[in-house]
This record gives sequence, C-alpha cells and structure tokens, in this order.
Amino acid sequence: MKHIFICFLFIHSLGFSAQMAINIEKGSNINTLKKQIEQQTNYKLAYAEEMSSKLNVTTEINYDNISVTDLIEKLNTKLPHDFKILGNNITVKPGELKSQNLQANYTLSGTVFDEENTPLLGASITIPKLQKGTTTDANGEFSIQLPQGKHEVNISFLGYNKITEIVNLNKDIKWTLQMEPGGETLEEVVIEQTNKAVNIKKPQMSMNSLSMNEIKQIPVALGEPDPLKSLLTLPGVTNAGEGSSGFNVRGGAADQNLILLDNVPIYSDSHLFGFFSVFNADAVNSLDLYKGGIPSKYGGRVSSVLDITQNNGDYKDFKFEGGIGLISSKLKVEGPLKEDKASFMLAGRTSYAHLFLQLADNENSAQFYDLNAKLNYKLNENNSLHFSGYFGNDVFDISDSFSSTYGNTMGKLNWKHRFGKNINTDLSIFYSDYQFQLNLNTLSFSWDSGIESYGLKYAWQHYISDDIQLNYGVDATYYDFNPGILIPNNSESTLNYRELDRKYALEPSAFLDVNQKIGDQLEVRYGLRYSAFYRYGPQNVSIYENSPVDYNADYNIYQEATPVGTQFYDSGELISDFNNFEPRAALSFILNEESSLKASYNRMAQYLHIVSNSQSPTPVNIWTPSGPFIEPQILDQYALGYFRNFDNNTYSLETEAFYKDIDNRIDYVDGANLIANNDIEQVLLNGQARAYGLEVLFRKNKGDLSGWISYTLSRAEQRTAGRTPQEPGIANGNWYLSPYDKLHNLSVTGNYEYSKKWSFSANFALQSGQPVTYPNGYYEIGGIPVPNYSLRNENRLPLYHHLDIAATLTPKPKKKKGWQSNWVFSIYNLYNRRNAASIRFTTNDDTGINEARRLSIFGILPSVSYNFKF
Repeated sequence: MKHIFICFLFIHSLGFSAQMAINIEKGSNINTLKKQIEQQTNYKLAYAEEMSSKLNVTTEINYDNISVTDLIEKLNTKLPHDFKILGNNITVKPGELKSQNLQANYTLSGTVFDEENTPLLGASITIPKLQKGTTTDANGEFSIQLPQGKHEVNISFLGYNKITEIVNLNKDIKWTLQMEPGGETLEEVVIEQTNKAVNIKKPQMSMNSLSMNEIKQIPVALGEPDPLKSLLTLPGVTNAGEGSSGFNVRGGAADQNLILLDNVPIYSDSHLFGFFSVFNADAVNSLDLYKGGIPSKYGGRVSSVLDITQNNGDYKDFKFEGGIGLISSKLKVEGPLKEDKASFMLAGRTSYAHLFLQLADNENSAQFYDLNAKLNYKLNENNSLHFSGYFGNDVFDISDSFSSTYGNTMGKLNWKHRFGKNINTDLSIFYSDYQFQLNLNTLSFSWDSGIESYGLKYAWQHYISDDIQLNYGVDATYYDFNPGILIPNNSESTLNYRELDRKYALEPSAFLDVNQKIGDQLEVRYGLRYSAFYRYGPQNVSIYENSPVDYNADYNIYQEATPVGTQFYDSGELISDFNNFEPRAALSFILNEESSLKASYNRMAQYLHIVSNSQSPTPVNIWTPSGPFIEPQILDQYALGYFRNFDNNTYSLETEAFYKDIDNRIDYVDGANLIANNDIEQVLLNGQARAYGLEVLFRKNKGDLSGWISYTLSRAEQRTAGRTPQEPGIANGNWYLSPYDKLHNLSVTGNYEYSKKWSFSANFALQSGQPVTYPNGYYEIGGIPVPNYSLRNENRLPLYHHLDIAATLTPKPKKKKGWQSNWVFSIYNLYNRRNAASIRFTTNDDTGINEARRLSIFGILPSVSYNFKF
C-alpha cells in the first residue's frame, strides 16, 4: 500500500497538481510554448521538426496558475492544433489534422429557396478549405458541423447563381437563403444529379431523381405531364404498353414497387385505367426512384421504391398556377398562413371528356378528379408540424350496363423535432385507403373491394461525426383487406349476397443505416432491417388433406383441391407469422475526381401480393397478404457500377450491372380462376424469379442542346418446378420469360432551347415486345376449333416504339412577376405507329378462317395545353 501511495504522489506531482504560469503573445512560434512548459514541468513537447513552421500560436495565452491537464484542455479549445499527453510527452499535430479528427464545435444550418420561395432539394453547401459539404433535403434544409472560426461557404444548384458567404462561427447559426436563376439555366435537363459529390462520391447507386420542372419537358400522350410515364425514360424501367397502368423495374412486377407519397403508401397509381397517373405534376416537388442499393428505411417490396414528395407551399407570397388541356385542367394555390411561420398548398385536377361525350349524345362517360393538400407550421427552431393529404377518384359509365368507381385516399400528420445539434427526428401517423366499386346493371349486382392501412413511423437522423451518420427508426402498418363483397341490386338478380373473407395483418419493422467515410477514397453505407408480419382473425381458414392444389396425372393438369374442413380464428387470434432480417450494404470507391466504382447488396421481404394474369394491374386486382399457404417473397440483389463525369460535369456516364434473385414468387396454374376466389391458394404455386442485365445512361447536362440516352439489356425469368418428380410445374419446370421481360429497352431524349421564347423537345422509345402465350395449333371437337397453346410466355408481341415531339412557346420570357404563361404543343407517336397492346386469336365469322387481331390504343395523337402562374 505504501508503494502505491508513493507512485500516486509521484504521478500527481508530474501533472495533476503541478501549477505553472504561461504567458505567450499572439503570433509566437510554438517553441515559445515548448520552452515555458519544459522549464516548469517534467513534460516534453514532441512534434515533427519540419512541421514547426505550421505550429504557431494564433491567440494570446495568459495563465498565472494552471495545471498541465487544464492547460492542454485550454490549448485544444483556443488553438487550431491537437495537443495530447502521452506518458511524459505532449504531442502536437498541425491544425488541418485536427480538423479532420475532431468533432465540429458549432452547427451551421439553414433553408435554401428558389426565386419563387420553393425549397430546393439537393442544393450543395460546401466549405472548400475544410473539404466538407452537405446537401439540402426535401424541405430545402441543411445542417453541418464546423470548427469555430471564419469560413467561406459556397451554396450552389444547377441553373442558379452560386452564393458565397463568409461566416464567423462562435455560436450555432441558422440561415435563410434565396437563390436566383443564372445564365446556365438547365430547365430542360430531365435526369441530373445536382452536384458531382452526390453522383460520384456517395455510395448510393441505382437511384434516379427527377424534379417536376424537368418532367414537364417530356412529351406525353394527351399533353398532361406525367411523373410515372417519365420514369420510362430511365434505364431499367418499362411498362406493359400504351394506356397501361403501373411500371416494371428490372424485370419486376408492378405490385413489387413500393409507391410512397410523402412517405405514405399508395396502392393504385393510375387514373382512367392507366392513361394518367394519380400524381399531379404541379403538386409534386421531387421524385426519387430506387432500383437497387435500397436504404434500410425502406421495406415491404422487392423490386423498387418510388419516393414522391409534395410541395410545401410558399412561406412568403400567395401564388397561383394552373393549366388547361384538351381533356383535363388543373389549378394550384399556395401561400403563407402566417409569414415565415406557416404555409399551405392546395392543388386539384379534373377531366371533362365526359362533357364532350354528352354533347355528342354519347351515353358513355369517363372522368377523374383529384386533390392534393399540404400544411406546414413551424412551432420554433426545433419543432414543426406538417399535414399531407390526397384524394382521387375515377368514375366510369358504359351506357346503362356498367359503371365503376375507384380511387385513393391518404392522410398524414408528422412532427419534426431536433434534439440539440446532432439529432433530428420525424414522428408520423398515416392512413391510406384504396376502394373499388363495380356495378353491373345487366346482371343486377354490385361488387365492392379495397384495402385500408394505418401506420406509425418514428425515424431518427444522428450525426455522430463528420465521417459517421446514423439513420434508425421503427414503423408499423396495420392492414384491413376487403377481397370483395357481391351485393344483389334487386330481387330479380340471379346472384346471392356473398362476402369473401376479410383479412387482417400487422407489419412492424425496425431499421438502422450507418453512413461512414473511410479515408479519402472509400465511403460505405451498411445497415439492417428487421421486419415481421402477423396475420390475425377473424377468418375461416380451409384445411386440405395434402395441398390446396391437386395434380391430376391422368389429364396432366393442376386442379383445385377440395377442403376437408375449416378452422376458425377469432378476432385478434394469430393465424400465421413471418419475420426476416434484411441486410443492406453499399460502397463507393473514388478512382479520381471524375470517376468512381460503386457496389451494393440488399435483401428485402415482401408480404403483400397482387395475383393477376394480366400484364398491367387493373382496378379490379386485389391485394393478397402472405398467410398459411402464401409465403413472403424474398429478394437478394447485387449491383456493380462505374460512374464518370466529363468536361466539368457537362457529360455524365453511368453504367450498372445487376443480378436479382427472388424466392417464393407466386404464379397461377393454367386455367386459374383468379376473380372472386375466396380460396385463392387453390390456384397458386410457389416458384422463383430472377433478373439480370446491364444499364447504361449517358447524359449531356449543359448547353442549349441537352439530353440523354438510356439503354438496358436484360433478362427476367421465372421458374415454378413440380413439387414431386411426377409433376410438370409450369412450363415443364424450366425457366420461362416473366411477363415483364424486355430484352432491349432504349430511350433517347433531347431538349433544345432555340430562343428565350421557343424550346423544343423530343423522345424516342424502343422496347422489345412483351412475352405472351400464343396458340401453336388447334384441334376440332364437334366441328369447333379449339386452340392448343404453347408453353408459358414462349412468344412476344411485336417490337414497341414511338417518337414524340413538343414545342413550348413562352410569349413573355423576361416577365418574372404577375401573369406568366406558356403554350405547349405536342404530338405523341409522330409517325403513327400502331403498337400492339395485345393480340387475340379468333375465327372469322364470314370465312371461318382462324386469324390474329391486333389491339392498339394510340395512333398519332396531337395535343395543346395552356399553362399559367401568377
């Protein structure tokens, strides 16, 4: 004990109680400090001799009575050097090394707006001297930690004049910045990463972002700017043809896409059975499509995530914007409820083609309408409340025989809170509903179906240091599935009331993402998502002797098995449950300032399915949850890419190779009855799916002529093998083309600013025809020809292609206030290509000869629209 006490006194005398006087003038060399410390203590200052010129005292230091440990703490605060005690030595490193290793002292944050007070997503904030930077989020907000002192800060966004500010940080500072359009206006660019750092250095890959200003430049059918149709210009994205709803990503089905509007799921994406999307381009701020390398905060689908955000509304001025087209019109109003404190945005669209039909004495009718809303209220610097809403509906009437109504409803309330400098949180609750009603007057019955979901999400952003950021949180969604209710309209109906079993489920999950910079060349993002899925009663579940699907060896066909009984699950009683760990990883390796290599891996689980035998989803398609007989789909996806910018970001090249593997991909048996089937498991088999390919995107981002070329070479296949050696499965258990396979997919888009008044754009699209199953012969029974079909998807529709052009006239381009307007003249399918939506094989009534009949949706289609704002 005596020896320990002596050692303690010796150590204490060396530093913890030794007091000294330090008096050094500003601008002195480090040697002055070295001399005073070494004369009064047993410590030695240690630093590289060649660095002594960089180790200067930048402020006056005066202490009459201070210990060594307290002095080191004070020096680390006052001087831009790194002082550490190691044994009897005090090591000193230059300031630039310290700035890379120490956490910033203060936070610089703010909001960046454009000239119309709209928050800018993706504006770049950089501090050149420190080689640090960040970008603004969907609300135009940014936050970055910097050391105390004076810094030059650059704020830039393509198409706007750069802002350079000098800030002297001695406390946390918050800015509000407004950017002005510059000489290099890039409104024509459709696909653009807003700065090179995001494009080259960040590990995120397989993601494209579009703004609504960019989307409005793309010619589309019927003249209505369409966010979903614009996705088809991106590599790896296709659809089922003209007039079809949904989109397919890297060979995936439409139900494998998670579509989010302000982070709330939307279950139907189209109006008028696919002619328009449900998203009003005037109401939407930005659009992000994740095809791979998907962050852990997203889950529930295995193909892609489409994240769409609505406009927040102007905090300073009231504004109106609208457009009048041939078959639809729209209007948006936004402004402050309380200046700089609260804002709102309301936008609506409606079609009026049904009015022209009535004038022509046509008894048919087709129309849609939708409404978008956003409310924002800033409680204080650290708290804000936001409300998002959407309501849309379609109404079809075909004479007196058929009518249909369907649409989406969505509402969300969220609270954003900042805990100190380093932690931001977002707590939200939401409701989303999709309903479909069908009325067949000729058969005297109506049909109602739908899906409702209620959810809660709590997400955290945690800035550990300049090199490490965390994103983590929890969420849960409760589902109420209504597969369908058949209701007789009157006593003369030959049908009885029938209600398919409702289904109830809960999907909770938790996630963690880590973004980490390792050295100057490597940046990684890695994370994990844990998801679970619980099916609850009340529900009657059929019991089968062996399997819901029987194989008839005599006829070599699959048949619906007969239930041997049922089991009733009471309300809240667990029917079945699933859980999955979903790891994610992505990295970016910087080759040089112009190029990088990226790689990613993600596993995802999908618990909801649409069972359909059509290439494109229709309103009557029903969502089906995983359960006793339907397993969740599990995806593993790998991607590797090379990214390069040329000529100061004037040209960009993005190339990616990908491979996707999906387990438990369900497919229907031949001759399956999918509509109003209460025991849908009787016609389904579990199989596999895979897709692989190469994507290339080359862009010209600047100049009067801009544009891009995207090309995808890919293959998408499925395999549903027999459950026993005797069963054939589907297509004899071999790999067969999925309905979404497109071997070649080419898109060429160009935009030319001829003058301030006139600009022109064009888009050429070419895709391989989608796989179909044709008859390869026929036989006669009683003189009636009966077709014999080939194996699943052995044939293709003809090659799909079209050319679209548009011209935009801005009568008064220099006018920046008051009434501003433009005219858009467009021609869809310029050379009148009759692309096949389907081919039907039938017998000619006059000749008795079998023939193929092509169904085409659009020929050449001119349109004109007038757009205004004030």
